[in-house]
Amino acid sequence: MRRLLPFTAVLLLLLAACTTTAPPPGDRAPVDRAPVDRWRPKPGVAWQWQLSGRLDPTVDVPVYDIDGFDHPAATVADLHRRGRKVICYLSTGAWEEFRPDARKFPAALLGKGNGWPGERWLDIRRTDLLAPLMAARLDMCRAKGFDAVEPDNMDGYANETGFPLTAADQLRYNRLVARLAHERGLSVGLKNDLDQIPELLPDFDFAVDEQCAQYEECERLTPFVRAGKAVFHVEYAPATDAFCPEARRLGLSSMLKKEDLGAWRKPC
Repeated sequence: MRRLLPFTAVLLLLLAACTTTAPPPGDRAPVDRAPVDRWRPKPGVAWQWQLSGRLDPTVDVPVYDIDGFDHPAATVADLHRRGRKVICYLSTGAWEEFRPDARKFPAALLGKGNGWPGERWLDIRRTDLLAPLMAARLDMCRAKGFDAVEPDNMDGYANETGFPLTAADQLRYNRLVARLAHERGLSVGLKNDLDQIPELLPDFDFAVDEQCAQYEECERLTPFVRAGKAVFHVEYAPATDAFCPEARRLGLSSMLKKEDLGAWRKPC
Protein backbone atom coordinates (compact mmCIF):
# COMPACT_ATOMS: atom_id res chain seq x y z
CA MET A 1 0.00 0.00 0.00
CA ARG A 2 1.34 3.45 -0.92
CA ARG A 3 1.88 5.85 1.94
CA LEU A 4 -0.36 8.96 1.99
CA LEU A 5 1.44 12.27 1.57
CA PRO A 6 0.92 15.04 4.11
CA PHE A 7 -1.63 17.64 3.05
CA THR A 8 1.01 20.36 2.54
CA ALA A 9 3.05 18.16 0.20
CA VAL A 10 -0.02 17.28 -1.84
CA LEU A 11 -0.89 20.98 -2.17
CA LEU A 12 2.62 21.83 -3.37
CA LEU A 13 2.52 19.04 -5.97
CA LEU A 14 -0.82 20.25 -7.30
CA LEU A 15 0.44 23.83 -7.59
CA ALA A 16 3.54 22.66 -9.48
CA ALA A 17 1.43 20.66 -11.92
CA CYS A 18 -0.85 23.61 -12.59
CA THR A 19 1.97 26.09 -13.24
CA THR A 20 4.18 23.91 -15.46
CA THR A 21 3.98 24.94 -19.11
CA ALA A 22 4.46 22.24 -21.75
CA PRO A 23 6.97 23.12 -24.51
CA PRO A 24 5.66 23.79 -28.02
CA PRO A 25 5.40 20.63 -30.16
CA GLY A 26 8.50 21.48 -32.17
CA ASP A 27 10.64 21.99 -29.06
CA ARG A 28 9.97 18.72 -27.26
CA ALA A 29 12.78 16.22 -26.91
CA PRO A 30 12.73 13.46 -29.54
CA VAL A 31 10.72 10.43 -28.51
CA ASP A 32 11.32 7.12 -30.29
CA ARG A 33 8.55 4.74 -29.28
CA ALA A 34 9.40 1.96 -31.73
CA PRO A 35 13.21 1.57 -31.74
CA VAL A 36 13.09 -2.19 -32.36
CA ASP A 37 10.24 -2.71 -34.80
CA ARG A 38 10.84 0.24 -37.13
CA TRP A 39 12.02 -0.71 -40.61
CA ARG A 40 15.58 0.39 -41.35
CA PRO A 41 16.49 0.02 -45.06
CA LYS A 42 20.11 -0.84 -45.83
CA PRO A 43 22.34 0.72 -48.52
CA GLY A 44 21.94 -0.66 -52.02
CA VAL A 45 18.38 -1.99 -51.64
CA ALA A 46 16.45 -1.68 -54.93
CA TRP A 47 13.28 0.39 -55.10
CA GLN A 48 10.43 1.68 -57.24
CA TRP A 49 9.12 5.24 -57.00
CA GLN A 50 5.74 5.77 -58.66
CA LEU A 51 3.65 8.87 -57.99
CA SER A 52 1.51 9.02 -61.14
CA GLY A 53 -0.45 6.74 -63.43
CA ARG A 54 -1.95 3.35 -62.70
CA LEU A 55 0.24 1.65 -60.11
CA ASP A 56 2.22 -1.31 -61.41
CA PRO A 57 2.70 -3.59 -58.38
CA THR A 58 4.73 -6.21 -60.28
CA VAL A 59 8.16 -4.56 -60.31
CA ASP A 60 10.46 -7.07 -58.64
CA VAL A 61 12.04 -4.85 -55.98
CA PRO A 62 11.90 -4.94 -52.16
CA VAL A 63 10.76 -1.30 -51.73
CA TYR A 64 7.93 0.79 -53.20
CA ASP A 65 7.47 4.54 -52.66
CA ILE A 66 3.90 5.66 -53.50
CA ASP A 67 1.58 8.58 -52.79
CA GLY A 68 0.04 8.34 -49.33
CA PHE A 69 -3.21 10.08 -50.23
CA ASP A 70 -3.81 8.39 -53.58
CA HIS A 71 -3.65 4.78 -52.44
CA PRO A 72 -5.88 2.91 -49.97
CA ALA A 73 -4.84 0.41 -47.32
CA ALA A 74 -5.71 -2.41 -49.73
CA THR A 75 -2.92 -1.30 -52.09
CA VAL A 76 -0.38 -1.27 -49.27
CA ALA A 77 -1.56 -4.71 -48.12
CA ASP A 78 -1.23 -6.07 -51.66
CA LEU A 79 2.34 -4.81 -51.90
CA HIS A 80 3.09 -6.37 -48.53
CA ARG A 81 1.76 -9.70 -49.78
CA ARG A 82 4.18 -9.38 -52.66
CA GLY A 83 7.04 -8.98 -50.19
CA ARG A 84 7.50 -5.21 -50.49
CA LYS A 85 8.11 -2.56 -47.90
CA VAL A 86 6.05 0.53 -48.70
CA ILE A 87 6.97 4.21 -48.24
CA CYS A 88 4.24 6.85 -47.88
CA TYR A 89 4.98 9.94 -49.98
CA LEU A 90 3.76 13.19 -48.38
CA SER A 91 4.51 16.85 -48.87
CA THR A 92 5.36 18.23 -45.45
CA GLY A 93 6.98 21.51 -46.51
CA ALA A 94 4.49 22.71 -49.12
CA TRP A 95 0.72 23.12 -49.30
CA GLU A 96 -1.13 21.35 -52.11
CA GLU A 97 -4.55 22.70 -53.06
CA PHE A 98 -5.68 19.31 -54.39
CA ARG A 99 -5.32 17.39 -51.12
CA PRO A 100 -8.43 16.52 -49.09
CA ASP A 101 -7.11 18.36 -46.03
CA ALA A 102 -6.11 21.53 -47.92
CA ARG A 103 -8.78 23.69 -46.25
CA LYS A 104 -7.39 22.88 -42.82
CA PHE A 105 -4.25 24.93 -43.52
CA PRO A 106 -4.64 28.57 -42.35
CA ALA A 107 -3.90 31.19 -45.02
CA ALA A 108 -1.12 32.60 -42.83
CA LEU A 109 0.87 29.41 -43.43
CA LEU A 110 0.91 29.74 -47.22
CA GLY A 111 3.82 31.37 -48.99
CA LYS A 112 5.06 31.59 -52.55
CA GLY A 113 4.57 28.90 -55.16
CA ASN A 114 7.21 26.19 -55.22
CA GLY A 115 7.20 25.72 -58.98
CA TRP A 116 4.50 23.03 -59.14
CA PRO A 117 0.88 23.87 -60.07
CA GLY A 118 -1.34 24.34 -57.02
CA GLU A 119 1.52 24.17 -54.51
CA ARG A 120 2.87 26.82 -52.13
CA TRP A 121 5.63 26.77 -49.56
CA LEU A 122 4.63 26.53 -45.90
CA ASP A 123 5.80 28.73 -43.04
CA ILE A 124 7.63 25.98 -41.18
CA ARG A 125 8.31 28.31 -38.26
CA ARG A 126 4.66 27.83 -37.20
CA THR A 127 5.10 24.41 -35.66
CA ASP A 128 2.16 25.16 -33.35
CA LEU A 129 -0.11 25.00 -36.40
CA LEU A 130 1.79 22.51 -38.53
CA ALA A 131 2.46 19.82 -35.90
CA PRO A 132 -1.19 18.67 -35.59
CA LEU A 133 -1.69 18.85 -39.37
CA MET A 134 1.37 16.71 -40.06
CA ALA A 135 0.55 14.34 -37.21
CA ALA A 136 -2.84 13.71 -38.84
CA ARG A 137 -1.19 12.94 -42.16
CA LEU A 138 1.24 10.54 -40.52
CA ASP A 139 -1.67 8.92 -38.70
CA MET A 140 -3.14 8.27 -42.14
CA CYS A 141 0.09 6.62 -43.32
CA ARG A 142 0.16 4.42 -40.24
CA ALA A 143 -3.54 3.52 -40.53
CA LYS A 144 -3.02 2.41 -44.12
CA GLY A 145 -0.17 0.13 -43.08
CA PHE A 146 2.81 1.98 -44.57
CA ASP A 147 6.26 1.12 -43.26
CA ALA A 148 7.87 4.52 -43.75
CA VAL A 149 7.31 8.08 -44.91
CA GLU A 150 9.03 10.25 -47.51
CA PRO A 151 8.40 13.86 -46.41
CA ASP A 152 8.89 16.15 -49.40
CA ASN A 153 9.85 19.83 -49.67
CA MET A 154 12.03 19.67 -46.59
CA ASP A 155 14.46 22.38 -47.74
CA GLY A 156 12.29 25.49 -47.86
CA TYR A 157 14.93 27.59 -46.11
CA ALA A 158 17.11 27.29 -49.24
CA ASN A 159 14.31 28.53 -51.53
CA GLU A 160 12.28 31.70 -52.12
CA THR A 161 9.33 30.80 -49.90
CA GLY A 162 8.00 34.25 -49.01
CA PHE A 163 9.12 33.73 -45.41
CA PRO A 164 12.48 34.60 -43.78
CA LEU A 165 13.29 30.98 -43.01
CA THR A 166 16.66 30.11 -41.51
CA ALA A 167 18.70 26.93 -41.39
CA ALA A 168 17.78 26.67 -37.70
CA ASP A 169 14.08 26.83 -38.60
CA GLN A 170 14.54 23.99 -41.06
CA LEU A 171 16.45 21.82 -38.61
CA ARG A 172 13.76 22.30 -35.99
CA TYR A 173 10.95 21.47 -38.41
CA ASN A 174 12.66 18.48 -40.00
CA ARG A 175 13.35 17.01 -36.58
CA LEU A 176 9.71 17.56 -35.65
CA VAL A 177 8.57 15.58 -38.71
CA ALA A 178 11.06 12.81 -37.94
CA ARG A 179 9.89 12.60 -34.34
CA LEU A 180 6.23 12.46 -35.32
CA ALA A 181 6.99 9.63 -37.74
CA HIS A 182 9.02 7.66 -35.22
CA GLU A 183 6.33 8.01 -32.57
CA ARG A 184 4.04 6.19 -34.99
CA GLY A 185 6.51 3.39 -35.68
CA LEU A 186 7.30 4.72 -39.16
CA SER A 187 10.80 5.09 -40.51
CA VAL A 188 11.46 8.44 -42.18
CA GLY A 189 13.67 9.67 -45.00
CA LEU A 190 15.48 12.98 -45.41
CA LYS A 191 14.44 14.39 -48.79
CA ASN A 192 17.19 16.36 -50.54
CA ASP A 193 18.43 19.03 -48.00
CA LEU A 194 22.02 17.89 -48.47
CA ASP A 195 23.49 20.86 -46.60
CA GLN A 196 21.96 19.66 -43.31
CA ILE A 197 22.91 15.98 -43.54
CA PRO A 198 25.62 16.29 -40.86
CA GLU A 199 23.09 17.64 -38.34
CA LEU A 200 20.10 15.49 -39.36
CA LEU A 201 21.74 12.11 -39.97
CA PRO A 202 20.90 10.81 -36.46
CA ASP A 203 17.23 11.79 -36.88
CA PHE A 204 16.51 10.03 -40.19
CA ASP A 205 16.52 6.37 -41.23
CA PHE A 206 17.30 6.82 -44.93
CA ALA A 207 17.62 9.53 -47.59
CA VAL A 208 15.75 10.26 -50.81
CA ASP A 209 17.57 12.34 -53.40
CA GLU A 210 16.85 13.72 -56.85
CA GLN A 211 19.59 14.50 -59.36
CA CYS A 212 22.67 14.44 -57.16
CA ALA A 213 24.65 13.16 -60.16
CA GLN A 214 23.47 16.01 -62.37
CA TYR A 215 24.63 18.51 -59.76
CA GLU A 216 27.81 16.56 -58.89
CA GLU A 217 26.96 16.20 -55.21
CA CYS A 218 26.33 12.47 -54.65
CA GLU A 219 29.39 12.23 -52.40
CA ARG A 220 27.55 14.39 -49.90
CA LEU A 221 25.03 11.59 -49.33
CA THR A 222 27.64 9.03 -48.29
CA PRO A 223 27.30 9.73 -44.53
CA PHE A 224 23.98 7.83 -44.76
CA VAL A 225 25.69 4.88 -46.47
CA ARG A 226 28.50 4.82 -43.91
CA ALA A 227 25.86 4.80 -41.17
CA GLY A 228 24.23 1.73 -42.77
CA LYS A 229 21.24 3.72 -44.07
CA ALA A 230 19.86 3.51 -47.61
CA VAL A 231 20.04 6.40 -50.07
CA PHE A 232 17.18 6.16 -52.59
CA HIS A 233 18.31 8.17 -55.61
CA VAL A 234 16.91 9.09 -59.04
CA GLU A 235 18.13 10.92 -62.10
CA TYR A 236 15.67 12.00 -64.78
CA ALA A 237 15.51 11.24 -68.49
CA PRO A 238 16.65 12.44 -71.01
CA ALA A 239 19.79 11.88 -68.97
CA THR A 240 21.43 8.53 -69.61
CA ASP A 241 22.47 5.89 -67.10
CA ALA A 242 26.10 7.01 -67.32
CA PHE A 243 25.87 7.97 -63.65
CA CYS A 244 25.30 4.37 -62.57
CA PRO A 245 28.90 3.16 -62.08
CA GLU A 246 29.60 6.02 -59.68
CA ALA A 247 26.28 5.52 -57.91
CA ARG A 248 27.06 1.83 -57.39
CA ARG A 249 30.53 2.71 -56.10
CA LEU A 250 28.99 5.04 -53.53
CA GLY A 251 26.43 2.45 -52.43
CA LEU A 252 23.36 4.38 -53.60
CA SER A 253 20.04 2.78 -54.59
CA SER A 254 19.84 4.51 -57.95
CA MET A 255 17.66 4.46 -61.04
CA LEU A 256 16.68 6.56 -64.03
CA LYS A 257 13.07 7.82 -64.10
CA LYS A 258 10.93 10.13 -66.20
CA GLU A 259 9.90 13.34 -64.47
CA ASP A 260 6.25 12.33 -64.28
CA LEU A 261 7.33 9.51 -61.93
CA GLY A 262 5.12 6.96 -63.61
CA ALA A 263 5.84 3.24 -63.70
CA TRP A 264 8.82 3.41 -66.09
CA ARG A 265 12.22 2.91 -64.52
CA LYS A 266 15.73 1.94 -65.54
CA PRO A 267 17.66 0.71 -62.51
CA CYS A 268 21.41 0.91 -62.14
